[in-house]
Amino acid sequence: MPRLLPARPRAAVVLLHGGSETSVSPSRPWHLAPLRMVPFQRAITTARPHNDVLLAQVRYRVRGWNGTRADPVTDTHEALHQLAALAGPVPTVLVGHSMGARAALRAADHPHVYAVLGLAPWWPPGEPVHHMAGRHIVVLHGERDRTTSPDDSADYVRRARGTAARTAMAVVRHGDHAMLRRHRFWHHTAAGIVAHLLDPDGRPDPLPAECYGTEPFPLL
Repeated sequence: MPRLLPARPRAAVVLLHGGSETSVSPSRPWHLAPLRMVPFQRAITTARPHNDVLLAQVRYRVRGWNGTRADPVTDTHEALHQLAALAGPVPTVLVGHSMGARAALRAADHPHVYAVLGLAPWWPPGEPVHHMAGRHIVVLHGERDRTTSPDDSADYVRRARGTAARTAMAVVRHGDHAMLRRHRFWHHTAAGIVAHLLDPDGRPDPLPAECYGTEPFPLL
């Protein structure tokens, strides 16, 4: 669902909200998970390096991941196909929170996906890495997240090194899963990361060099 649709987009950013491990109830835009992405949308809109960046949010049919059905992945692929019809073959950054980050990871096999930014991602052991060849992976995970695992995120980043074009991870000091503690930091940093991914020469990277190195992942 496009939020900003320039006449001639040169890039796209797609937001994917969280959900539940199991639920077949309909997903609605007034639920807390999609509403939590609204301030990220605003921050990214303000920070985008060019006015011709398309911004969209995926609307899932149901709220759950639901095992092998992986409904959010199907919905994300469909959204990417629709955006390709609107914008053409533009580089696309997927920004996902929790379950949305898992959907982003799985849908990153779409040829237009350039990068994935995972916010407190749900990336359990065994998530594939082979399809991330040539793509960028950036992760922000809260130090105090008790819903998804920073260790699982770190494990995925380790496994993706050597396959992805570049990987980075930082742990948000005192950060929780809902990204409410230090919320301004979450919004500002995520928006800065997206701007840098879209324009690496013109926009500074908000992450320190240590985020791209080896262990330990730094606290910010």
